[in-house]
Amino acid sequence: MAYRKTPAEISRLEAAREHLIAAATSVVTEVGWSQASVTAVADSAGIAAGSVYQHFSSKAALAVEVFRRAAGREVEVLGEVLREPGTPVERLARGVEVFARRALENRGLAYALLAAPADPAVGAERLAYRRRYRALFADVVQQGIEDGLLPAQNGEITAAALTGAVGEVLVDPLGAGDGETAETLLTELVAMALRCAGAPPAQQP
Repeated sequence: MAYRKTPAEISRLEAAREHLIAAATSVVTEVGWSQASVTAVADSAGIAAGSVYQHFSSKAALAVEVFRRAAGREVEVLGEVLREPGTPVERLARGVEVFARRALENRGLAYALLAAPADPAVGAERLAYRRRYRALFADVVQQGIEDGLLPAQNGEITAAALTGAVGEVLVDPLGAGDGETAETLLTELVAMALRCAGAPPAQQP
């Protein structure tokens, strides 16, 4: 009979895996993908480097999981904000602001998710998640068109432009500087997003 892990063993392995992912996320936040070696991650987790391979087949596999967890959370939060009460224009403004504010509050991780040099496997994930952001923006832009709040346009193209523009503005982790500069950046970024979608000045904050 094949050996089967007990529930306690499964629970222990899952806890160890989650601890490893958390440690890897912290290392990536501090030093980026290229410097987040298996040894660095293992040291942060307090385990031997070889133990990492009990949970992940390679450094790339671990990096992909770290990216999926972090980016997945950002997609989730953006989706929640874009589905909140309010007009499509109001929700678009809040979505851009919340996304950017969260990035500015955790710049190391945000830079890793948006632009830091990474393994091709992480690069592929980055493209996949950009499509998810784009789909969320496309939905709210389309709602604005249907409600007569935004001019007729190709919502997919507008959403792609928004996704690229917001990411480009946030690429530089030092771009916002101090708190006052960060608030100015957020205001300008939201205004740019609404202009891109064609919101009339009267609807812009």
